[in-house]
Amino acid sequence: MNYLRLAVTDRCNLRCAYCMPAEGLNWLPRKELMTYEELYRICSLFVTMGVGKIRITGGEPFVRKDLVPFLYDLSEIKGLEELTLTTNGLLARQFISDFKKMGIQSINLSLDTLDKDRFYQITHRTGLNKVLETMHELIENDIGVKINAVVMENKNIEDIIPLVQLTENLPVSVRFIEEMPFNGGSHKVSLKWDYKHISDHIQTQFPAMEKIPDAQNSTSYNYHIPGHQGNIGIIAAYTRLFCGSCNRIRITSTGVLRTCLYEAGKLNVKDLMRDGGTDAALEEVVRQTIMKKHKDGWEAQNKLIEHHREQDSMATIGG
Repeated sequence: MNYLRLAVTDRCNLRCAYCMPAEGLNWLPRKELMTYEELYRICSLFVTMGVGKIRITGGEPFVRKDLVPFLYDLSEIKGLEELTLTTNGLLARQFISDFKKMGIQSINLSLDTLDKDRFYQITHRTGLNKVLETMHELIENDIGVKINAVVMENKNIEDIIPLVQLTENLPVSVRFIEEMPFNGGSHKVSLKWDYKHISDHIQTQFPAMEKIPDAQNSTSYNYHIPGHQGNIGIIAAYTRLFCGSCNRIRITSTGVLRTCLYEAGKLNVKDLMRDGGTDAALEEVVRQTIMKKHKDGWEAQNKLIEHHREQDSMATIGG
């Protein structure tokens, strides 16, 4: 367990259908969020415990004020091997020079469609051109781009092939993600478009697509089309075929530690810090919690159901 995904906010400037209702959520009071000092402390502690990679998530990370100075601070933690983040790209472009200075080598960009009208239908906002401008400028600055596209029946199926075609002339990794039930009840999730259906659909248009090796702890099945600069990944997020090799720990913006997307999370590191907990005490309780990690996402979800808990919104969980 050497990869920490840290949410810095639950707020977002988009209203994507698979993440939250169109009217948004009941945003958390700011006092319930971890401060930057608390976020830095927990990151430093996790690095001393063996975490080598930290991903900053949200909500949309850049809606939180003064995020960039915090990222600079994180980039200087001794022992941290990789700092990266996931963003929708609307606010990130102005900070690309900062990304290079702090050594960020790749960015995950949420982009579910290349069509302006469908972008609005999915996000309830405009701004596709801004996202694409961010993507191109990241590439021009030699920062790797992974595009995350959630596949939704009757929403963006016609975008699968155009997104694949991006890999022909751009050195990007386009990853198609099975939809998960973390949308705050805003619409019904269809399970028709699982990883196999997505793969078969792409191969009808690109029969030469070939499997390539997956990186250690990869959540995606990865493919390459001969002659293309980029690659394709398919993430079985709902099917949960990668649970056995999962190395991720998640901490929400309020400090809740989750060892799985599908669990509720019982440990709140923010509360422990505010109650005066020492680093040694924090480390011990974190280790105990991680050692009780569920076998897989199905077991975690069953426990959630047993306790009559509903799935949170993805913005609340932290992605």
